[in-house]
Amino acid sequence: MRLASKLALAGILLNLASEAANSRGPTEILRMSPTSGPEGTRVQIDGRSLDTVTAVFFGSSQADFKLISPERLVTLVPHRASTSAIIVVTTSAQVSSSFPFVVLNDPRIPEEVSYKAGYVNAVPAPPGFSSAMLWGIAIADTRASDYGSATVEVAETQLSCRADGKDVVLNDDAAKIRGGLFRRIPWFGTNAYEPMAQDEQNQAVVLRVGRRADRIWHFWSASPRAVLPPGNLAGCTVTARVRISSGALLQMGMDYWRDANVGYGTGGNNHEAGASNWYFPSPRWQEVVFTDIGGVQF
Repeated sequence: MRLASKLALAGILLNLASEAANSRGPTEILRMSPTSGPEGTRVQIDGRSLDTVTAVFFGSSQADFKLISPERLVTLVPHRASTSAIIVVTTSAQVSSSFPFVVLNDPRIPEEVSYKAGYVNAVPAPPGFSSAMLWGIAIADTRASDYGSATVEVAETQLSCRADGKDVVLNDDAAKIRGGLFRRIPWFGTNAYEPMAQDEQNQAVVLRVGRRADRIWHFWSASPRAVLPPGNLAGCTVTARVRISSGALLQMGMDYWRDANVGYGTGGNNHEAGASNWYFPSPRWQEVVFTDIGGVQF
């Protein structure tokens, strides 16, 4: 084919592509489902030309999203989002939903708490991070009439990681934890902390959170920071056996670390993998779980 013919054909194809794009019309949000829910809620957005979307916002809070088709995407209500319109951003425009998404977090969780629902960090641990450590957060609910006597008992904590399809237990501690009391308002307002009192009773550590209801009882593994197993890492899982009394709440999570020896502080030494949903009072022992295996679940 001669050069002139090739150029003519290329021009025709380009015009056809442009006409096809124009015939689809501008990006639109036609509906969303559900229209309310807590942080972390999976929201389906149906519309037109959604394959041009480059970002999704709930008000000013950017959200993770996944494109399903030009007519559908799913997104997750982001951390600290408030009731607001959903905004989709394309290379040439911003389009808002015709009515707001109503953020309805669990009313059992105090307002000052940062993450009110479980989540998995959409940003993976940086290359070269080679260790991990589990952690927990226990607090008193000062709205409860009996919060002064609230306790959280921790009988066991375990961290396991999956590499090359095999689960490897990195640490398994019975009735032992470490930790400190951190500022609660604002939430973890400083890295400074006070010593954390803990009693041993019936083969469990007892955290009497009601005695210092003004603090976050932040604890972590009694074992040293664990080295990740070699191989293709799918993620890690935290489990703990606990009993939560009336007037107390608990959340578990974990961090990846640059290595087993670098301390906490500035410089990107740790990377939060995520946190569990909150666990609530029960007279029975509970197993609480957090895992980032499988990543963000759309």
